[in-house]
Amino acid sequence: MSQGYAIELYFDPALENQVLKAWNVLARRQISTHLIEIESRPHITLFASQSAEPAKLENAIKNFAPKQEPLSLSFSSIGSLCNDNNVLFLAPTPSMSLLQFHSQLCEIIKKEGVEIGEDFRTDSWIPYCAVAQDVPKARMAEAFCVLRDLKLSVTGYAMDIGLVEYSPARELFSFVLGNTVEV
Repeated sequence: MSQGYAIELYFDPALENQVLKAWNVLARRQISTHLIEIESRPHITLFASQSAEPAKLENAIKNFAPKQEPLSLSFSSIGSLCNDNNVLFLAPTPSMSLLQFHSQLCEIIKKEGVEIGEDFRTDSWIPYCAVAQDVPKARMAEAFCVLRDLKLSVTGYAMDIGLVEYSPARELFSFVLGNTVEV
């Protein structure tokens, strides 16, 4: 995989543990271990780019995070992307607060002179939390059933925003929403 940077939204510990539970169940069933192997952390990707300058992204996040409050999240459905990565995800209910959060972040990133790619523009962004990647096509239906049977408690809060270098995933820094202290 090529190298790049992503801005990710992280969850409160209880919600993060529910997502990790799904990752581990799918790994034990040998359906998908990719997210564990690349040392990812449960998140919603707000922005990703293979060409953005990390210093500009850091400046944007540093100015953005203290002005935001933790976001209430409710993952209300299971889905899959129409691409070759065979990603299975939990989709949050697209609340106005989540969509505004993303829109405001995009505006700040643009002011830093960073171009927003098509997948992360406000009119085409699909918020999701990956629970499996590189799922064999023949096992996709089984993976859906496993996730449905888990009956996860999938409500909580987004608490932090961070910059990640990939791949493998390596968090460069993160900030607690509504706080000026670096985590």
